[in-house]
Amino acid sequence: MELETWHLLVLPVFFALGWLAARVDIRQVIKESRALPASYFKGLNFLLNEQPDKAIEAFLEVTRLDPDTMELHHALGSLFRRRGEIDRAIRIHQNLVDRSDLNQEQRLKALYELGQDFLKAGLLDRAETIFKRLQEGTYAMEALKHLREIYALEKDWDKSIETAEHLDKLGCHSQDADTAHYHCEQALNAMLRKDGESAARLLKRALELNRKAVRATLLLGDIEVQAGRTEAAIARWREVETQNPAYLPIVAERLVNAFKDLGRIDDGIDLLQGYLTRYPSHDLFHILFNSIAQARGWQAAESLASDALKRQPGLRVLDDYLQACTSQAGEHAELETRMAQDLVHKQVSRASNYQCGLCGFRARQFFWQCPACARWDSIPPERKEVDNV
Repeated sequence: MELETWHLLVLPVFFALGWLAARVDIRQVIKESRALPASYFKGLNFLLNEQPDKAIEAFLEVTRLDPDTMELHHALGSLFRRRGEIDRAIRIHQNLVDRSDLNQEQRLKALYELGQDFLKAGLLDRAETIFKRLQEGTYAMEALKHLREIYALEKDWDKSIETAEHLDKLGCHSQDADTAHYHCEQALNAMLRKDGESAARLLKRALELNRKAVRATLLLGDIEVQAGRTEAAIARWREVETQNPAYLPIVAERLVNAFKDLGRIDDGIDLLQGYLTRYPSHDLFHILFNSIAQARGWQAAESLASDALKRQPGLRVLDDYLQACTSQAGEHAELETRMAQDLVHKQVSRASNYQCGLCGFRARQFFWQCPACARWDSIPPERKEVDNV
């Protein structure tokens, strides 16, 4: 392509336009910066010098001098909420809500932030009142999500399900896994009332919502056992492998006990050995180890643990191996072996915990819902060996 003469004329024009645009932008920035209080720049300076407390005080001074700095109000309120200073966050957002000069959108935003403050503070009734006011409009979807969270915390499963269905109608289709848990909770209540028929219906609904709802499958198996249908319970529990094999350690003990009740413990052991080959797991190995020790004796259990140590060394497998050695030797076990077993067992007991993948909460027992952050399915079904416990 040849360079035309008019191309040479266009280039200076573009440079001139860019220079003018930059001048306009700079003048605008200078004009806006002159309108800001000096406290704003003090706050920025404190932030840059990693002095957040002084920065907060400076920004608070800005909000007192210039009440129109809405975004700064909200930023400070959110900061206080994250820092755990809920009282200060509530005061900031309550003052905004009480102002008469806000337009509708500004008032809704202030209400939404205040609702989050109350929820963070554990004032569920106040948070619920606010989020109910926001069910229509800009913040409808977020308000409904918080309402669903509140109802779950209050264990009001009917309202939790109703709110989840409302969210689904608004196009938020990610509620099914949690809603399946709500139905499981209702089923548990029905089982406590000895109403197996209602419980089974609720659990089947849970599986309709989430076909990988392992919890529903486990409870359906429990209902079969209560009704004396052990074979049916085993068939139901074996479905966990196709749903999510990570949960096999949770169902393994149920399976072994069911086979034991049928007088077929060897079939149960063979099943667990097959699972362990396909899905290696320390928890699953421990259940298999105990099952073999009870059914075939400590020598067979020791042999199992010895082979496992060679393939995959670990403290938990070593704990099982030492337990088999000391139990097999009985009173003739050497003192050093007993001491080693005690030390390893104590360390394993301290370090092996279920841990939430979101908030880091640790527990000795498995929870479907994290007691700390209230999230469902956030705790993996395999215990972890955590250092520095």
